[in-house]
Amino acid sequence: MTQGKPCPICKKPRTAEFAPFCSARCRDRDLANWFNDGYAVPGPPASPDDLANEN
Repeated sequence: MTQGKPCPICKKPRTAEFAPFCSARCRDRDLANWFNDGYAVPGPPASPDDLANEN
């Protein structure tokens, strides 16, 4: 029997309630990383003018 992937934050076993995380704490830590520029999508930065023209 194979184990599922661990929580990407703390490496504990995942729970169905908070998948793919093990708890609300790890889920919130991941969200905070996105809000605080802890994660980034690769590529050149988009200029505000380019973003405005997409609409």
